[in-house]
Amino acid sequence: MRKDNNIIFFVSVILLLANHSSYAIDKIVINGLFKNKAIVTIDGKQRILKTGKASPEGALLIESNSKKAIIEVNGKQETYLLGDHIGGSFTPPTEGKKIIITPDSGNMYNISGTINGSHVDFVVDTGATLISMNSNVAKRLGIDYKLKGKKGLSNTASGTSEIYIIKLKKVRIGDIELHNVEGAVHEGNFPLTTLLGMSFLSKLNMSREGRIMELQKKY
Repeated sequence: MRKDNNIIFFVSVILLLANHSSYAIDKIVINGLFKNKAIVTIDGKQRILKTGKASPEGALLIESNSKKAIIEVNGKQETYLLGDHIGGSFTPPTEGKKIIITPDSGNMYNISGTINGSHVDFVVDTGATLISMNSNVAKRLGIDYKLKGKKGLSNTASGTSEIYIIKLKKVRIGDIELHNVEGAVHEGNFPLTTLLGMSFLSKLNMSREGRIMELQKKY
C-alpha cells in the first residue's frame, strides 16, 4: 500500500509541475517600481514581485530599483521601465483597468504613455486643467497645433503665456486609453515634462494609499 501511495504522490507531482510549466504569460504591465520590489499586473491579476521570488505565473524578479526592473520570463531576462508591457498580446483596454503609480525622489508621479500612438513621458498634475505639452513635443508627435488648434491664454507661475487648445485622438497610459482628449500646446520648452491634466484624469477614479496612487477607468 505504501508503494502505491508513493507512486500516486510521484504522479501528482509530475502533473503539478507539468501544469505549472505549461502556463504561458500573455502580458505583464509594470505599474510600480521599488528597490527589490515591483508592482505588476500579470494577465489582469495584480502581483507584488520580490527579488528572487517567482509569481504563481512564473515571472521572476531578478532585481529592481525606482527606475527599472530586470524580470525573467520563460528563462529570458529583460530590463523594463515603469509602464512597459511584457508579452506579445496587446488587446484593447477593458473597463475598470487599474494603474498603480509610485512617486520619484522628488515626490512627482511620473508615468510613460502615448499620445496618438507615440511615446510620451507624463507627470500626473491634478492642478493642470488640460494635458499640457511644449511645442517641441507637439512637433515630435506631428501635431499641427497652429493650424488645427484654437488660440488661448494660460496663467502659469512665470506669468501668462499663449497656448493652442487641441484635440488629441488617443491618449494611453498602461491599459487605459481615452479618445478625443482636450490638450494644450505651450510655445517654447515649458512644461519640460508633459502634464497629465484633468482633461484625462477626470475620466478616472483616483485614490491613494500612503504614497501609492491608483488610477482606474470609470467606464
